[in-house]
Amino acid sequence: MDLQALSDFDLVAAHGGFGRAARVSGRSKATLSRRVAELEQSLGVRLIERGSQSLRLTDEGRALHERTRGLLSEIAEAGEAVVLGASTPKGRLRISAPVVFAHVALPRIAARFALAYPEVQLEIVAEDRKVDPVEDGYDLIIRIDPSPDERLVGRRFLNDERLIVAPPGMSRPILGADGDALAVRAVLLSATPPGALWRMSAGAEADIVLMPDPILRLSSLLMVRDAVLAGAGAALLPKLLVAEEIAAGRLAYWGTHAGPPVEIWALQSSRRLIGAKVRAFLEVVERAFPEKRFDAQPI
Repeated sequence: MDLQALSDFDLVAAHGGFGRAARVSGRSKATLSRRVAELEQSLGVRLIERGSQSLRLTDEGRALHERTRGLLSEIAEAGEAVVLGASTPKGRLRISAPVVFAHVALPRIAARFALAYPEVQLEIVAEDRKVDPVEDGYDLIIRIDPSPDERLVGRRFLNDERLIVAPPGMSRPILGADGDALAVRAVLLSATPPGALWRMSAGAEADIVLMPDPILRLSSLLMVRDAVLAGAGAALLPKLLVAEEIAAGRLAYWGTHAGPPVEIWALQSSRRLIGAKVRAFLEVVERAFPEKRFDAQPI
């Protein structure tokens, strides 16, 4: 595939027409049209529907543009770095992150990054859906306890814990002699399966098992936390979401959920090299969590 023809096609697709692309690039409309036609011929598919008044990408053209614009940007950035003899982060950096982590930790990290690298246009999208970095146009995605995926590479930058918390005035259940699970008024996530138990670590002693009796089921962890703050009941929540509330006395800490730590990873497509923008952002994130542990004030 001719990279120059591909670059010309992406330029036309990004600017929505040959005229605008020609004005931006300083190249003639005829040259751009010819190069796109050559690309279509080499691929054997129509990429652009040309009308008298408008231009529209075909499904094949849209798919090609979405999958190659990031790669071409990285190639251009790599070339600039070689010419300059340095790797200066610049351009657009788009990141997807889980809603809770994005709201609690990323604003301060993003601010520090923006001040350090003013030539990078950083965009962070808070969402809990599972995204594909290539198809969805992300340079980096942050995931909690990700499943192995050969299409993704990255690093773990933070461990977290799940804590059992409750309103300060709510009595903590006392373990009886029989050691049975203790029922407790609770606020649960909507996705929590029926009969789920909370196993609270008790150090050298046997774990304390709580049986949550849901009076509320809510669709997000932020909603669950706010319901507990309002006095509805106990909940199982990530430490990063409740650490400040516990420190301020607005929530009571009952115990830490037994089990492995929660792992938070930064991942990108295995098909891409780590660019200067991504590398710089990861360095800022890792400086915020030098011991890979969340504190109430990460920066």
